[in-house]
Amino acid sequence: MNKDTKYFGIDISHLVFDVTDSDGNYHQFKNNNSGFKKFTKLLDNESHCVMEATGYYHYQLAYHLLESGIRLSVENPLSIKRFIQMKLSKIKTDKSDSKLICEYAKQVELKLWKGNTKAELECLQITRTLSVYTKQSTMLKNKLHGEAVLGAPSKSVVSSLKRSLKQLEKEIKKLEDKLLDLVKQSHGDVLRRLESIPGIGRKTAIMLVVLTGGFERFTSGSELCSYAGLTPVIRQSGSSINGRARISKIGNQKLRNLLFMCSFNACKYNKACREIYERLVAKGKSKKLALIAVCNKLLKQAFAIAKSGLIYDATYKSTPVKN
Repeated sequence: MNKDTKYFGIDISHLVFDVTDSDGNYHQFKNNNSGFKKFTKLLDNESHCVMEATGYYHYQLAYHLLESGIRLSVENPLSIKRFIQMKLSKIKTDKSDSKLICEYAKQVELKLWKGNTKAELECLQITRTLSVYTKQSTMLKNKLHGEAVLGAPSKSVVSSLKRSLKQLEKEIKKLEDKLLDLVKQSHGDVLRRLESIPGIGRKTAIMLVVLTGGFERFTSGSELCSYAGLTPVIRQSGSSINGRARISKIGNQKLRNLLFMCSFNACKYNKACREIYERLVAKGKSKKLALIAVCNKLLKQAFAIAKSGLIYDATYKSTPVKN
């Protein structure tokens, strides 16, 4: 922590955001441009703002601060939640949350938030929309199946469902094509090389590029695995507690779920992943734990391929770059 830095803990919601600074001063502002400008007047070159990633509500303020040249960190909500739990705080208000976020800022090592380019933001918006459309498509297919099971389905209902499903599939195709174009424009070479990894197809490669920002925000495979929440957590305390290792799950859930789905194919077609899986299962480890190890290996392979400029080569004894 820099002693000259003045930290501002920000708790943000739909309509307002609450701020507590290092001196204990509390403010509340509207979550709009007018509120952003009033808040910015309190800041200077020594200011460092810290907020939680709220999903949507923090974005406008975050980009306003970034464009204003203010140092900003956007932290994982679980990290802040656990810090608050450690403080054993029984008071739960927006004012108390902003104060605790400020305390958190003073005691941990913060990373500056750099935001995303317009193309990256569009890619993220497309992936979120595709996720919604995919769920809707599954629901329509299940509904069609359910109507067929009835034995005498309504023709008008079935026709309506099929029209809706067809239209939805058209929209999905349009967005997938747009996403592919955007990724090819910004990270076409990385995309091509990721597809050379056994177990990673085009759709997975696209998602890896989008969710990691083309791997540009990471300096090592281990750091990337931590971001995905795939690093093991050991529960041990003297001789009284010796729990099984588990993954942290403090990270990008979409990336973690994507890799877990890929791990099944990787066990079949990716030699290094298959060897890890078989070795762990042979040692008596659970299949789920072995698959998580495969996810970890697959992600490190992807990082190495993205950073090295090489395509996948199964004859390599180690990954192309150090991680």
